[in-house]
Amino acid sequence: METTETESTRNAQTPLNPADFPQIISVDDHTVEPPNVWSDRLPKKFRDTGPRVVRAPLKEMTFLGGKFAPVMGNPGDDGPIGDWWVYEDLHRPLTRLDTAVGYDRDEIKLEVITYEQMRPGSFSVPERLADMDVNHVQSALCFPTFPRFCGQTFTEAKDRELGLLGVRAYNDWMVEEWCGPEARGRLIPLTLVPLWDPELAAAEVRRNAARGVRAVAFSEIPPHLGLPSIHGDEWDPFLAACAETGTVIAMHIGSSSKMPSTSPDAPPAVGSTITFANCCFSMVDWLMSGKFERFPELKIMYAEGQIGWIPYILERADVVWEENRGWGGVADKVRKPPSEYFADHVFGCFFDDAFGLKNLDSIGVANVLYETDYPHSDSTWPKSKEVGEAQMGHLAPDVVERIVRGNAIDLLGLDRDGCWRP
Repeated sequence: METTETESTRNAQTPLNPADFPQIISVDDHTVEPPNVWSDRLPKKFRDTGPRVVRAPLKEMTFLGGKFAPVMGNPGDDGPIGDWWVYEDLHRPLTRLDTAVGYDRDEIKLEVITYEQMRPGSFSVPERLADMDVNHVQSALCFPTFPRFCGQTFTEAKDRELGLLGVRAYNDWMVEEWCGPEARGRLIPLTLVPLWDPELAAAEVRRNAARGVRAVAFSEIPPHLGLPSIHGDEWDPFLAACAETGTVIAMHIGSSSKMPSTSPDAPPAVGSTITFANCCFSMVDWLMSGKFERFPELKIMYAEGQIGWIPYILERADVVWEENRGWGGVADKVRKPPSEYFADHVFGCFFDDAFGLKNLDSIGVANVLYETDYPHSDSTWPKSKEVGEAQMGHLAPDVVERIVRGNAIDLLGLDRDGCWRP
């Protein structure tokens, strides 16, 4: 039987030269919002109730069973001092896990910090660009910190008027300042939507698309937030807006406010090992939802979910679709094998997944994107280039180029230099 080489295994004859490793476009980094993001933008009547930073002691803090539970002390109380975001009843401290780059692994602990105790590149554009230069990064798409990964903070708030203004203020800061002229096209905007109202969400997608935004954050499993699943019609206005404007739906691990765990007393290491699990569940939801039939231009991506798990899930989904069509509940809306929808609509993102790269042919070169996760504790900064070289050394140079930057350029509508141009 005749055999053929696959795209990713041709490299046996053409090894990657480390000096030629392409400049990275990271599709999953993070920004720590400066203290004035909302105080500078909310109407005057909301400035005392909207998000603001207070310096206060920590009374206690736990992170067990996937649940983060900090308690803010009163001025004068004993305890380590940190900067806290205060908004309605929420008290959310900045922690070392929010911005861990530059620290030894053994020094990274769950502790409160102040802005002065974090690396300035976490919140300042010039310092961020400098840290990107150190890390061989051309451009970066950044998820939020205080709003959480898809704006859950505003979704859970009581005052909907203030919540909507908070979402819009964040988006204005993201587009006009974080990704503004000072960033020189190297920071790529990712915006939020008011998840509690799909019509308002659609309007916000279109408002931002009109100024060049091509990515919006969304929840991997909306029912965990008390919101409708994607199997009904409730999200259709939002999905239609994304499809019409070419806006990619970006879902970060933890964007359902429920990190995978096994028990209430499981240590964080358990959840950290299985962080991909919600991405796995979410992708099956989307593949079996029929939404890619109804919205053929729709694209979704999974940030920090890694990619090694994808081949088996696609194989299993195809088997279920074929063998359980009589009672599986999807025969009328999922008209071809789920793996075919994956190829056209779904993108996996990784920063450290040697196993996934060894099985790239079962995933698809066009469906894989690279990330650095700056400034989080899992980040490969400042060695993202070296990690990429070590894990992609078996791949052809053109395949590495696509994974490290080419696919992101196409997906996010960047120019050929990898920059965002509004």
